[in-house]
Amino acid sequence: MRYCLRCLQPDTRPNTRFTEAGLCPACDYFDRLQHVDWQERFDILEDVIAKAPRRPGQTHDCIIGVSGGKDSTRQALFVRDRLKLRPLLACLTYPPEQVTGRGVANLSNLAELGFDIVVSAPAPGVWRRMMREAFLRFTNWAKSTELALFASVPQLAIRTGIPLILWGENPGLQLGDLKTLGRTGYDGNNLRYMNTLSGGALDWMLEAGAKPQELLAYRYPAPEEFDAHGLQIVYLGWFLGDWSLVNNGMYSAVSGLSIRTDTVENTGDLAGVTSLDEDWVTLNQMIKYYKFGFGRVTDYVNEEIRLGRMSRERAIALVERYDDSCSPDYIASFCAYIGISVEAFWEQVRASTNRALFEVPATGRPIRRFRVGVGL
Repeated sequence: MRYCLRCLQPDTRPNTRFTEAGLCPACDYFDRLQHVDWQERFDILEDVIAKAPRRPGQTHDCIIGVSGGKDSTRQALFVRDRLKLRPLLACLTYPPEQVTGRGVANLSNLAELGFDIVVSAPAPGVWRRMMREAFLRFTNWAKSTELALFASVPQLAIRTGIPLILWGENPGLQLGDLKTLGRTGYDGNNLRYMNTLSGGALDWMLEAGAKPQELLAYRYPAPEEFDAHGLQIVYLGWFLGDWSLVNNGMYSAVSGLSIRTDTVENTGDLAGVTSLDEDWVTLNQMIKYYKFGFGRVTDYVNEEIRLGRMSRERAIALVERYDDSCSPDYIASFCAYIGISVEAFWEQVRASTNRALFEVPATGRPIRRFRVGVGL
């Protein structure tokens, strides 16, 4: 395990590759951004939108996937107020046991801001079964739910005949998931190859006993379907020079976004602006830390280091203290939902921990072997 020479990105992030100079893809991309003509990029965006095909009777110009969080709220406002487009917002909602009141309020805020929203909800019984199966097989409960979240947007584009999909960040350039890179910095049609969506897609769910008709909401349209319907995903983050976790949170909070009030010790959320519609993703961020050596705090501080708003030394201290933060209450509510004990949860997590990076005791949490910012 080694770190980027500038930020705290480790080379254990899936699908990443450091430059010969020792920089992670995100820092390398950030360096190149310093020479970007942002007006030129905005002109490119306007040209892309102008050339996007329109279907007869099309009532909206594009589709944006939303959760009611910081990124989707900023995108919706930018697209409507700056680009003067009529977006149709697509939201896949969580079951009542999972969605937060904060998330419901933020989705309502988008409606009150005047946006049209299509809300879908997969069958709750299948959702719960597949979430349990994903946790027990992969120690990643979101392996199933993220399929539905990502699939809901192009599925709606096909149903409505709206071929232009506007997405947020480019995970290849802004996070380092290089398999998602397309023909241009804003081409998002290779999003299907990101680590979240790859790896057998629906096969494991069928092996777990789900019927094909139960998984319609989880099926990401094939490349042939994208071509047949002329779908194009465009990464908006490529056109916005100030795209970041904190900046998007501030923009959206001014427009009515409700943020977290829980402590960093419980959430690992330094600014209280991520995953606002549910709390269990905090578990996955903790587990990601035990698998790969980085969690939510690392993602936060990396952006702040690049933007010059935080020193590497300060970032190391925050990562050491908070990167595996997760409230026991979140863990208990998740375990109750999928029907396992808290001890069974920790047994599963310990069994999936990267033992090259962590010492794994018989009880309690794994213990870090590496030095943050140095590696092994």
